[in-house]
Amino acid sequence: MTLVLGPVLRHVGETTASVWVQTERAATVSVLGATAQTFEVAGHHYALVPVTGLKPGAVVPYEVHIDGERVWPQDNSPFPASVIRPRSASGGQLRVIFGSCRYSKVTDPKLAAQLGVDALDAYAARMVDRPLEEWPDALLLLGDQVYADELTPRHRRRIAGRADRHLDWPDDEIVGFDEYVGLYSDAWTDPEIRWLMSTVPTAMIFDDHDVRDDWNTSAAWRAEMNRTPWWRERIRSALASYWVYQHIGNLPPEELAADTDYRKIVEHGGDTWPLLVELADRADAESGGAKGVRFSFRWDIGRSRLIMIDSRNGRILEDGAHLMLGESEFSWIENQAAAPGEVDHLLIGTSVPWLLPHAIGDLETVNEIAAARPGPRGKLAEALRQAADLEHWPAFRASFDRLTAMIERAAASGIAAVTVLSGDVHHSYAARADLPSRPAAPVHQLTCSPVHNMIHVFVRPGFRLGWSRAARWLAERWARRAGAPPKPLTWERLVGPLFGNTIATLDIHERRAEAIFEQPLSSASLVERARLDLTT
Repeated sequence: MTLVLGPVLRHVGETTASVWVQTERAATVSVLGATAQTFEVAGHHYALVPVTGLKPGAVVPYEVHIDGERVWPQDNSPFPASVIRPRSASGGQLRVIFGSCRYSKVTDPKLAAQLGVDALDAYAARMVDRPLEEWPDALLLLGDQVYADELTPRHRRRIAGRADRHLDWPDDEIVGFDEYVGLYSDAWTDPEIRWLMSTVPTAMIFDDHDVRDDWNTSAAWRAEMNRTPWWRERIRSALASYWVYQHIGNLPPEELAADTDYRKIVEHGGDTWPLLVELADRADAESGGAKGVRFSFRWDIGRSRLIMIDSRNGRILEDGAHLMLGESEFSWIENQAAAPGEVDHLLIGTSVPWLLPHAIGDLETVNEIAAARPGPRGKLAEALRQAADLEHWPAFRASFDRLTAMIERAAASGIAAVTVLSGDVHHSYAARADLPSRPAAPVHQLTCSPVHNMIHVFVRPGFRLGWSRAARWLAERWARRAGAPPKPLTWERLVGPLFGNTIATLDIHERRAEAIFEQPLSSASLVERARLDLTT
């Protein structure tokens, strides 16, 4: 029996853990005495093994068995044993590494040189030689885990050779579920990454390239894609594969047990593809200003709380709406952010940044106003929106203001700090928010992107200019003239912009926290580019 992919350590609680695997065929998967039957999706087999009875604060090495045969760790593995480290409810120490935009490794020398060293791969290689107490407690992948519309040479060859591709499917993008399986295989089979994900609890959320560039930018974008003959198959494959590979492992055990979709699929007993098609259609559709599936989720890690926001699929765009999230999902997030007394640090994950370079944020708000106008001016603004990727939180101004208000309330609730973690924009930076009420807890935006990708040289001056005082002053005046409401806060850049592959660390020690941005020097070493105290 073959372990095709994994194990991937997903949600870990005080006494529980979830271990995800993909297997060669239907089987029983065992981890530390816990078992799960695989479920089938279009001929592929998966299991999420629910491990229970762990001791808080322990370090538990584990193996994976399929039908009684040990398949992990692999024979002659150069890596340390994979372990599960259950949370301690009172734990005030937390190390989180995070980033976004990770293109798979390539063998073409020229492309490999352009992409540079994978920062996450280098982090894993360095981690091997460090003591376990220095290992991260969580890995947050903040979008673009796979690139469905920017294929590696290997994946182009793979889909070119498929005999069952439809004539109207594009040659340079993937469409079907089988092709998504290939994408995830490319992304997660690198030995260092595979070991890292087997031993560090990993939370994930998608961004546009997991589906397609500019995904859900606007109602006009959705209408255009819905006219494409292959789009329905594409969005179904994208959302179904996201649910299998990324979403289910995000859920704590009590939520997983209560999830009717999960129960229906794991108990089905046959090919669950039709069930996942129905789920994907429901997740994609808008009905009454809401989506039929919530992909946002929450993790409590010791005295810290992570709220991961789905800032892509959750967008509401029909009937004149232009919201990052529907009412029911935003209300759920606000309820999670009403931090109880036992939480010291609130972490908010969102693939697209909340706080951007000032001039770019104002440009996005102005563009939102212009694109809503009828006629040629509105169409021109919409074309600019898609061409320049003007679709972050400031481009959904009502949602931006609501998120800001939520963060301000949380910062005044007695916690130590609020930190927003993001990616997407292919440069890394840290910014401090200055909120009108001057809450006691400091608030920061930390953006880390890319982990393994590139940015064109001509784009870099634009990001630098976007942070400049002159561009900020001009953009603010332009926004006021265009009718944009005053911004509900100001912010100051403290770190960056940093260009190149980067991995960021958030280190929490009781009520103190600091951020560290590192970039790879080689395949096994990184150099610190910036360090920032977040609680002074």
